[in-house]
Amino acid sequence: MSRSVRTRPASSGQALNEAYDTALLDLDGVVYAGGTAIVHAVESLATARDGGMRLAYVTNNALRTPDAVAAHLTELGIPAEAGDVITSAQAVARLISEQVPQGSRVLVVGGEGLRVALRERGLVPVESADDDPVAVVQGYGGPELPWGRFAEASYAVARGLPWFASNTDLTIPSGRGIAPGNGAAVEVVRIATGAEPQIAGKPLPPMHRETILRTGAERPLVVGDRLDTDIEGAFNGEVDSLLVLTGVTDGALLLAAPPRHRPTYVDGDLRGMLTGQPEVTPAGDGFRCGGWTATAAAAELDLDGEGAALDGLRALCAAAWTDAGAGVCELDGRKALARLGL
Repeated sequence: MSRSVRTRPASSGQALNEAYDTALLDLDGVVYAGGTAIVHAVESLATARDGGMRLAYVTNNALRTPDAVAAHLTELGIPAEAGDVITSAQAVARLISEQVPQGSRVLVVGGEGLRVALRERGLVPVESADDDPVAVVQGYGGPELPWGRFAEASYAVARGLPWFASNTDLTIPSGRGIAPGNGAAVEVVRIATGAEPQIAGKPLPPMHRETILRTGAERPLVVGDRLDTDIEGAFNGEVDSLLVLTGVTDGALLLAAPPRHRPTYVDGDLRGMLTGQPEVTPAGDGFRCGGWTATAAAAELDLDGEGAALDGLRALCAAAWTDAGAGVCELDGRKALARLGL
C-alpha cells in the first residue's frame, strides 16, 4: 500500500476533540499506569466526552475482561462501560472464529479476558493439549501464569494446530516499571516449536478492524504512547494519530522514527486532545514551530530560540524526519533535546 512519507507533525486549527468523532485511546501509558490515572487524564477525558467526542479504550492487554477494565476506569474517575473497551482478546477471538467451526475447542494460554472473548464468539476454551483443541491462542496472563501453560501450548502447536496470539508486545508498563509482555511469552513457544503465530493485536489490521466494527467511528483519532503499536497501528489503518509522551516513547525515539512510526500530532499528555496543534513551517534551512527553529547539520540536530518545549520538539521532528526521508534519522539530537529538558 503506497502512502506519502510524513516529514513533519501536522497542524490543526480545531481542537482535536472537535475535529474527530472518536478517540481510540490506548490505556497503559496513556490513561493510567498500573492502578493510577496519569496526570491530567481524568479531567481531559471528561472534557472531551462532554464536548461530544466518543471515547473508546483500545488495549493490547488481553488479561482483563472489558467489564473489569471499565470498572477500573470508573474507579479512577473515568466513567466507562464494557462496550467502550476493545481488547486484543476480542480481536483474536474474531480471527479464530473465522477459521474454525463454531463450538470448536481452543487451548488457551492467558487470562479470563481471553476466555470471555472466545465464548463470545461461540468457541470453547480448554486447558490441555489433550482436550482435543483445534487451535491454540496466547494472550497476556499476568505474572502468575504457570510455566506449564507454555508446555501445553508447545505440545499442541508441535502437532500442527493453528496458533494465534492476541499481540506480541515484548513489554508492558506497570506501576513498578516495565515488565515482560505477551510477546515474551510467545517467544517461549516459538523457540520450542519453530512455528509462527497469527497475530491480532496492534499494530496489525485485525485489531483496527475490531475497533472500527465495535465503535462505528467515521473520523477516528488514535491516541497512544507507543510508536510500534499505537502509531504504527494508525498508519496501517490509514487514520490520524496523537502521540502523548506519558508512556514509553521519549524524544530520542520520536526523532528516529521511520515513516510508519511518525504520528500525525505530538503532545505532552491528554490535554493535547482539547487544543489545536501548532503549525510547523519551513524556515531557511530548517523548520520553525512557536519560538524554536530546528536545523539538520552535518552530524547533529541544532535548535535555536526559546518557548514551549513541545514546540521545539515538533520543530526537531520536522528537521529529523525531512533529513531521514523514508529512512531513520541518524543525526545526534541529544544536545537539542537536553535544551528542551526532554
